Amino acid sequence: MQRIVVKIGTSILTDEDGKLSTKYLAHIVEEIAGLHKQGAGEFIIVTSGAIGAGMQRLGLKERPQTIILKQTAAAVGQNILIEIYEGLFKKYEQTIAQILLTHQDMSCRKSYINISNTISKLFEYKVIPIINENDTVAVDELKFGDNDTLAALVSQLVEADLLLILSNVDGLYSSAGELISIVEEITPEIIKISAGTTSKFSTGGMQTKIEAAKIATQSGTTVIISNGKTKGIITEILQAYLTGGKKCGTTFVAKENKLNSRKRWIMYHLKESGELIIDEGAKEAILNRGKSLLPSGILDVKGKFDEGDAVIIKDTQNRKLAKGLIGYSQNDLLKIKGKQTNEIEQILGYEYGEEVIHRDNLVLLESASNGYPQA
Repeated sequence: MQRIVVKIGTSILTDEDGKLSTKYLAHIVEEIAGLHKQGAGEFIIVTSGAIGAGMQRLGLKERPQTIILKQTAAAVGQNILIEIYEGLFKKYEQTIAQILLTHQDMSCRKSYINISNTISKLFEYKVIPIINENDTVAVDELKFGDNDTLAALVSQLVEADLLLILSNVDGLYSSAGELISIVEEITPEIIKISAGTTSKFSTGGMQTKIEAAKIATQSGTTVIISNGKTKGIITEILQAYLTGGKKCGTTFVAKENKLNSRKRWIMYHLKESGELIIDEGAKEAILNRGKSLLPSGILDVKGKFDEGDAVIIKDTQNRKLAKGLIGYSQNDLLKIKGKQTNEIEQILGYEYGEEVIHRDNLVLLESASNGYPQA
């Protein structure tokens, strides 16, 4: 059975004045409920709209700029938003569940697994999860940034086959104004032409959707950006996806050499706390010989971090090479950088292992050929 994440953008949930509207959402809910009942797939909805709903109820004319006002609007709007979904799905006797997430929930490996287990159990009971960022408690360092990114990370979490990003545009257009039906590789040129805009009612734009597509396709998920205001669009997309028929919107092809679950978690769900600058020998070892990072190759240590935190590895030209889970704290590394492994215990009085970052906890940020993270 196909596992499908549907991201519903603010433009689908609001009218031209930014007021909450079910005009298009009602059609999408009817379609998802029908497809779900037919056994066409397991569906997850990632929704925007909580802050927008709260803005309307509070009489705010523009999207809040301060954290406390965003949290206030979200606290009011989350209740309104889930009531709308509950009312629409109830017509089709479809049970839904609300899941509110922050980046911190996904960055803790234990809670990450618990979220995955909860969603799996909801699927067993034929429940459709409705996921949103928990803006009521999220501050900048705990935020995903936008719901396109959240949808991509949820797709990773559940190992979705398909991520549908529904907005008010038909897809990605070329610089000449032509709809691009398929993207095999997300090149710098694709990113350049995707430079999007934001509105006073939402965050993100086409550029955030392309970045989300890059995250999701790396996990083996096909991504399709299409117009959610087109009635029957989800059914049309699924038919084309399953039969190889005419493409709808813009399809981003899933990568075959996807990272495993743990490395996806390290790469996309953890925010880095520091940086390590390494020499050419260490660079060669981790990029081309599949080696772990040893203290002897470290030239400099930046930031503040503890054992188990995520850090970025850079070369002497400040180029980002890799990301990984550090085996020693910042204070320890300042003492053992540049030293041989047999000197660690003598210097620190203890040893957690020869490797500063073990290969199993290391993800290369780019490959020379395609710009995608590598194991």
